[in-house]
Amino acid sequence: MELRVRRTDGGHELSGGWVGVGEVNAFLGHLAGRGFSPATVRAYAYDLLNFARFIGGRDLLVADVGPTDIFEWIDVQGVRRPGQAGGVVALRRPGAAPSSVNRRVAAVRAFFEYQVMTGARAQNPVPTPRRGAGARPAPGGLLGHLGSGRARGGGRLVRQPRQLPESLPMDQVQEFLGSLRTHRDRAMVLAMLLGGLRSAEVRGLLLESIDTGRRRLRVVGKGAKERVVPIDAAFFTEFGAYLRLERPLGLATPEAFVVLRGPGAGRPMGEAALRSLFRRHRASSGAIRVRPHRLRHTYGTELAAAGIDLLALRDLMGHVSPQTTAAYVHLSIEHLAAEYAAARAVMSGARS
Repeated sequence: MELRVRRTDGGHELSGGWVGVGEVNAFLGHLAGRGFSPATVRAYAYDLLNFARFIGGRDLLVADVGPTDIFEWIDVQGVRRPGQAGGVVALRRPGAAPSSVNRRVAAVRAFFEYQVMTGARAQNPVPTPRRGAGARPAPGGLLGHLGSGRARGGGRLVRQPRQLPESLPMDQVQEFLGSLRTHRDRAMVLAMLLGGLRSAEVRGLLLESIDTGRRRLRVVGKGAKERVVPIDAAFFTEFGAYLRLERPLGLATPEAFVVLRGPGAGRPMGEAALRSLFRRHRASSGAIRVRPHRLRHTYGTELAAAGIDLLALRDLMGHVSPQTTAAYVHLSIEHLAAEYAAARAVMSGARS
């Protein structure tokens, strides 16, 4: 069964001989019609492709999928689990990261919710985790829905360790920046490091959204939500040089950052081009940990460590959940040790 994701004028869709292709594509079209970004629709398409290959390989129809099939699909993905081997963290078996599996489950849950909404199915076969209820029945009565067993939409079926955002040491960032050869590349990297922009937000920046006079960027983030981000003058120095010296004249392209050479010159920077840029310069600089999202994490971590108000940080980074922002408030062991020593000194002085 040849199944793949194909790009179309309207976005992305599945193509191949599987009987459920039409049902999945109707859902992807529904997402596009609701204003989901092309990147989001593409992500849904690839997650559903993974599921489609599983049920297609078992000759299951979409209408026949049940909860046990969902759990079997999760097992087949081989979730990575951390273990101990001689004091060194190891992986017991290869497979998908828990976060990847949970993301795929969320996509499949949304697909079946659409099926229920359109009348194609009576129930969603993707189990919904319950908060603290285990196998116990949900409490009854008029207020039963408020109990601890209330279903959570979009819950995780795979236990996922909570990890702190991974920031970068400044020496690696400087090494990476030193390897960049164009003002365009340095401006894009500084937008992530000094403004906390996601890679897609940098690629989507419009010329009209860059306010040089007030040193602000108007950013369209996830869910088409806009935010205004102040940014350091170093970004505008590189951006101004890029406009004067590198960006082709007379372009009608509204996006700020474009391809500079080759057959695609003048077109907006694409996702693959940005990934290639980072891959090349990681190799040439030796700063192998530098990635777009880690630059964004570094921005959030530095501001949190400087004591910025969390509500302000949430708005600057475009987070939906305050819990996401709170994850940036983690302190180094050196800072903890210094705080502990200061507290002990105060306690000792009070006793004397």
